[in-house]
Amino acid sequence: MSSPGRLILIALVLLAPTLAKAGTTVENIRLWADNGRTRLVLDLSGPANHSIFTLRGPDRLVVDLNDSRLAGQLSKLPTGGSINSIRTGVRSNGQLRVVLDLNAEVRSRSFTAGPNGDYGDRLVIDLQQQGALRAVKRASEEYVSGRDIVVAVDPGHGGRDPGAVGRGKTREKDVALDVSKNLVNRINAEPGMKAVLVRGGDYYVDHRERMEIARRANADLFVSIHADAVEDRRAKGSSVYVLSLKGASDEASKRLAERENASSLVGGVSLAGKDAVLASVLLDLSQNAALSASLDVGSEVIGQLAQIGKVHRRSVQQAGFLVLKSPDVPSILVETAYISNPDEEKKLRSRSHQDKLAQAILNGVRKYFYENPPPNTMIALNQKRGPAQQVSHVISRGDTLSEIAERYNVSMSAIKSANKLNTNNVRVGQKLRIPAYAGT
Repeated sequence: MSSPGRLILIALVLLAPTLAKAGTTVENIRLWADNGRTRLVLDLSGPANHSIFTLRGPDRLVVDLNDSRLAGQLSKLPTGGSINSIRTGVRSNGQLRVVLDLNAEVRSRSFTAGPNGDYGDRLVIDLQQQGALRAVKRASEEYVSGRDIVVAVDPGHGGRDPGAVGRGKTREKDVALDVSKNLVNRINAEPGMKAVLVRGGDYYVDHRERMEIARRANADLFVSIHADAVEDRRAKGSSVYVLSLKGASDEASKRLAERENASSLVGGVSLAGKDAVLASVLLDLSQNAALSASLDVGSEVIGQLAQIGKVHRRSVQQAGFLVLKSPDVPSILVETAYISNPDEEKKLRSRSHQDKLAQAILNGVRKYFYENPPPNTMIALNQKRGPAQQVSHVISRGDTLSEIAERYNVSMSAIKSANKLNTNNVRVGQKLRIPAYAGT
């Protein structure tokens, strides 16, 4: 090896320890807390892979960042909200371990964000108390106990806007209204649930007004009903959409720009008068929770629709539909079928198929809310009261005991015990007592 080559090799050997230490530095840790939600932001010197897991007894959240270290000047770490204290240490494998000592049981979500005009790379950790991630607590929850869960049902299009039109002249606006009214009737027949119909007749409602109708009704969920159409008449099946991240970002920018003149609240919190950073964090927390709930309820609904017919895609899709942009009401859009497909157009005109669609949507919505009841609702209070509380279910054609158990989130054995059944067989018209939340 030549002398210059040996010098380069020696230089690389001498630099190796320095290179090994060059990783990501946690330069700052910031914290915000509001209404049972806590956001922790780790400002990083560059991108870093991370993992996150929880420990119980006592409650802790553990975050591991690969090839990372804490900046030397960060001696006093922030606390507040769900976080009692923060501890850090570097493991033998080079991971920086950050342990959050918690004062409540939480659900957590984390994501990374790249540089923007104000900050560099960041790791964001959101903590939510009281079970499932959900939108900011509604103002009405402060004083209403045992209230109904409110579902806003929105028939798409209407009036001057017919929507898509099938080969047989079936108009999307008519199908959407029929299915929506059917769904509203079924929701109103459910104990502990109430529906609000956004459009009750053949007239047009502005997209943003539809969203605001739901917000004024303090809705826990917004469901918009449509029928899809494409050039290819072979396309068929149901789909469920929620808001895309791009759509959420655009809506956040609009609301933040208007915050000084805003008369409405975001999740019961006014953005007016808040500084830009705090307003952005409050809105982002609310949007993240609403989007998370939207994805969860959307998954339940598409799963139920798959049981009555073909679905175009088995997973929830995301798009920038304006009608889904509420910052604090979980929102889904259901494309019931392809009105451009002649066979599906006929089904959409059929009352029996409309019944199936409405029931499938209800089943998905009900399953989500039985597993994630908002605090102070009748369903949530029944959960706490235990198995002494009973609801009734009348067997319809196609019902099975296993499906009923899944629908009400109870075990088959609990239903059989409550009704003194020796087998899994049930008959149409039979009335079953359902022990509320008897567990599995």
